[in-house]
Amino acid sequence: MTKMIFRLLKMARPYWGLLAVSTAALILASLAGLVTPEIVRTLTRTLTTFSGTPQEIMPVLWKMMAILVAAYLIRALARFTAMAVSHVAAWRFVPKLTFQIYDKLQSLSMKYYQDKQTGQLMSRMVNDTRLIELLIAHALPDLLGSLLLVTGVSIMLFRINWMLALITLIPVPFIIYTSTFYSKKVAPLFRINQQVLGELNGALQDNLSGMKEIQAFSQEMKEHLRMDKLRKRYEEVNIRANFVNGIFHPGIEFLTSMGTVVIIGIGGYLAVRGSLAVADVVGFVMYLALFYTPVTQLARLTEDVQNSFAGAVRIFEVLDAEPDVWEKQDAATLPKGTGAFSFDHVSFHYLEEEPVLQDISFTVNPGEMVALVGPTGVGKTTIVSLLERFYDPVEGVISIDGTDIRDITLHSLREQISLVLQDVFLFNGTIAENIAYGVSEATREEIIEAAKIASADSFITAMPHGYDTVVGERGARLSGGQKQRIAIARAVLRNSPILVLDEATSAVDTETEAQIQDAIERLAGSRTMLVIAHRLSTVMRSDRIIVLENGRIAEQGTHRELMDKNGLYRHLWDMSLRLSEGL
Repeated sequence: MTKMIFRLLKMARPYWGLLAVSTAALILASLAGLVTPEIVRTLTRTLTTFSGTPQEIMPVLWKMMAILVAAYLIRALARFTAMAVSHVAAWRFVPKLTFQIYDKLQSLSMKYYQDKQTGQLMSRMVNDTRLIELLIAHALPDLLGSLLLVTGVSIMLFRINWMLALITLIPVPFIIYTSTFYSKKVAPLFRINQQVLGELNGALQDNLSGMKEIQAFSQEMKEHLRMDKLRKRYEEVNIRANFVNGIFHPGIEFLTSMGTVVIIGIGGYLAVRGSLAVADVVGFVMYLALFYTPVTQLARLTEDVQNSFAGAVRIFEVLDAEPDVWEKQDAATLPKGTGAFSFDHVSFHYLEEEPVLQDISFTVNPGEMVALVGPTGVGKTTIVSLLERFYDPVEGVISIDGTDIRDITLHSLREQISLVLQDVFLFNGTIAENIAYGVSEATREEIIEAAKIASADSFITAMPHGYDTVVGERGARLSGGQKQRIAIARAVLRNSPILVLDEATSAVDTETEAQIQDAIERLAGSRTMLVIAHRLSTVMRSDRIIVLENGRIAEQGTHRELMDKNGLYRHLWDMSLRLSEGL
């Protein structure tokens, strides 16, 4: 735990100046807190030995009152400064840490996300980083303040009576042991708490995103029961952690109270014997209260530190993750080229025992339109993922314009490619903003021209707000075909040498398919195109069709050539005809 806290503090180095100011304020507050017992001790001594008139003692009392007012004022201002400055440091650091996690997530490969829930990752970014604020703004300052106060009070106690001071320290080893035992027992509970909270957030995010499906399939009760199960688990782990706290807090309070009991007995006995002044006994009891208060706070501080530690573990799991696809230090920047690319004996698998692509070799020339077809699961989309370098091949080389894509920067590689996926993602903004997403300074005229090429302008202008229409989350206010054409317009506007269309017509009706097909034909020859489709009518005009089967290239050629071969492509074509005719 200590190593992780030091790592967090190292990351917070830009804010060490603020933390130093907070520390200085805490020291001042602790020193001011030592004044009250000393004044009370002096007052007791004065009252027990004074033999003059009431008027004669008033100057002394006024002086004590003034000192107390000054001490209380200094303590209040110092504590305010410490609290305010530590919160400034914390809330400058925590948002920075949140976006450091976000940047890290952007740098990680697609493989990292295969078994991660969006809600889980959001929980780490938001909930876990907030726990670091608890550490920086509360736990560490309070811990430091407590240590300073204990040190100062210890000095004062030994000044009054070293023997009584030693006696007051008897409960301390038991408190330290109990706190250590507590930390070992409760730390796993807080880590479980954060894990379960992440699971709950993940389930909530999934269900809110899939609310239409839940209602359409009448699964409200099933999801209610599933969420209730998660809710109960979250409830149980929190109750269990707080039950342990419930044992620890009173236990610490009992141990600290024993010190006061001992001092009352022994100190009172020594005062009666005349071995110790009454004023010293009173001062000792008051200092003792100051001594044990921060010790008692160890319970809360330990809980805060454990909470923060649980969050830090989950944060560093993300920050320490390594991408499977990484950029070489000497990677070159590839300028926009001709759009030629090739796969040379490429093999790939997600799981070693389940090969997806085996010895794939083909070349696509500049301006050529090549289609990938084949049954579901033969690796068509995987080829696109490898070309974009979301994954690296297990064997073989992928090149763009004769350069191995592993030798160029990821940014310049992906600038060569515009991608239109089957599951189009639109951001919750306007249509114009979504079309211009890949181009930073696109004009309205360029956006409209791209929409016209994608056969999207007519339906956009028919909307009440035209290009300024807000599409809703994930484009919820648009049909599947409309989203596809906006995605094509976005790819057109980006004007990359390579355009990839992955199942761009799979979820649209015949009329919309024809419109998308028109858009594709407008683009033919202007850039290199790689088209993936189940609907073979979409690809029959391609310059070349590559047919995949069991992760290998089964055949390739033009539509006419493949029909004449009477092989797998002809079989797929006949099946598509029968499906379109409803046979």
